[in-house]
Formats: sequence, C-alpha cells, structure tokens
Amino acid sequence: MHSHSIDPWTHDHVFLGARHERNERRTWFVVALTIVMMVGEIAAGTLFGSMALLADGWHMATHAAALGIAALAYLFARQHARDSRFSFGTGKFGDLAAFSSAIILGLIAVQIAYESAIRLFDPVPIAYGEAIAVAVLGLCVNLVSAWLLSDSHDHHHGHHQDHDHDHEDHDDGHGHSHGHHHHDNNLRAAYIHVLADAATSVLAIVALVIAMYSRWVWTDPLVGIVGSLVIASWAFGLVRASGAVLLDVSADKNLETVIRNRLEAKGDRVTDLHLWQVGPGHRAAVISVVSDDPLPPATYKDRLKGLHGLCHVTVEVELCPHDAPAHVH
Repeated sequence: MHSHSIDPWTHDHVFLGARHERNERRTWFVVALTIVMMVGEIAAGTLFGSMALLADGWHMATHAAALGIAALAYLFARQHARDSRFSFGTGKFGDLAAFSSAIILGLIAVQIAYESAIRLFDPVPIAYGEAIAVAVLGLCVNLVSAWLLSDSHDHHHGHHQDHDHDHEDHDDGHGHSHGHHHHDNNLRAAYIHVLADAATSVLAIVALVIAMYSRWVWTDPLVGIVGSLVIASWAFGLVRASGAVLLDVSADKNLETVIRNRLEAKGDRVTDLHLWQVGPGHRAAVISVVSDDPLPPATYKDRLKGLHGLCHVTVEVELCPHDAPAHVH
C-alpha cells in the first residue's frame, strides 16, 4: 500500500441542481403564501357561513401539502447531500417528491371531475358574486406564486461541476452543438400545482360569468370536467418524467451517441454503456470498452471531458477477446 494520500483520486457525490437553494427558498415562500390564503379562506368561510370560501380553503390545503412535499425534498436533499449512505447523492429526492406530487395532482383532478359530474346532473344554487370574488382572489395568489416559481422554472440549464469537466454543450464530433434541458422535476411539480390552481380559477370565473348572465347552470360543472382533464394530463406528464428518472431510464440518446463517437477510435469499441440522471443537470455513466491495444481508463475519461452534464464516469477497459492469450491447461 502506498503511503501517499489518495485525496486527489476521491470526490464527493453532490448532484444538486444549479439553483437548488434559490428554488428551495422560493418554494417555501409559496408554501407560506398558500397556507395564509388557506387559513384566511377557511376562517372567513366559517365566520360568514360561506360554502364557496370553505370549499376553496380546503382545496388550497391539498396544494399546500403538495408544495410542502416539494419544499421538504429540497431541504432534505441539501442537508444530506454529503451523506455517504446515498451512493449517488440526494439529487433524486426532487424526482421522488415530484412523483408524489403528481399522484396528489391526479387525485385532485379525480375529485374535481367527480364533484362536477354530480353537479351536472344535480345542480345546486350558486352565489355567483361570492363565488367569482373567491375565484379572483385565488387567481391573484396563484399568479404571484406562479411568477415566483416560473422565474427559475427551466430557464437555467447550467450546473456546478464537482469534477474535471468543462461546461460545454454536447457535440456530435462535427462541430455541431446540441444543448439539452435538464429539468428540475421538483420545481416543475410545484409550478404545475400552482398553474393547475390558477387554470381552475380562470375556468371557474369564465363559467360563473356565463352562468350568471345566461342562467346556463350546467356551464360551471362542464368547465370543471374540462379543467380536471387538463390537470390529469399535466399529472400524467409529471409522473412519466419523474418516474423515468427514478427508474434510471436513459432518455438522452444524443449524449449516448456522442460518448460512443468519442470513445470508438483506433480499434476501440464500446460494448456496454449505462447512462442515467443522478440529479438535475447531472448524469452518471458506466462504460465498458474493448480494444486491440487497451489504454489506461484515464485516457478514455479524458476523451469525454467537456460534455455538458456528464459528471460521474466509470470506465472499464478489456483486451479484445481474439487477442487475449490462450489459457495453458
């Protein structure tokens, strides 16, 4: 065993998004805003006997819970970023939270559709002025929340590299660069929750105004069903995106192609390539290379330097089988 330090060959596994702390702060602020709105509506509804305020207040509670999951995921991921129990860091906690939020969003869509269907066949009297006022108030809160989250939502695709890789977009070996978006699904989930609530408020206002002047009482529940389908579609998209990350689905085929192009030279062949996301903007790769004239693994890693988002690479190199020495029996 050599006596010198191995520190130059070690590294941490912090794969958090580039704006992790900023997104966390904004998410907590939106949680607080939602809770204040929720408590205010429930208190006012109880005090004034308003069912519209009470219903919207408890509806806000479900969104507050989902947003709370997103905020707690940011907090936990940051606090345990260097915990050795997590082999590839805590970058996926956001995707786990996003998956959970998507399920809650889907349940909200089912609830809205169910209540709308009941009211479609069994209309109830509506206090139009009060209901519209509640919807407008909710929309204002949701627009502020959406603005807070959208300012960071998918507009920044850079990240802090913890290893020796330059910040460049993928290239195809011919000078063409291909930038890729590395979404923060946790922020996306929070944004969609706020957007879904805002969309519900807008649709409700339109339906209530139409019903108030035309007396078509069926417009409100009908628009509710349309809104539930839109929300369900968003929830399904979020389940697919976050589930893919949790299951290590390799969705970046362009990066796989670039890796192969850079490594397959002078008789070298990539025989196995595993590429997956370990956090927003961070990809890990395990690669097997066979060669007629094998070089040290560090040489192959050098060929991959500068690939945007590739921050944890393991390379194993084998001698091409037909060149391997025969076994002596």
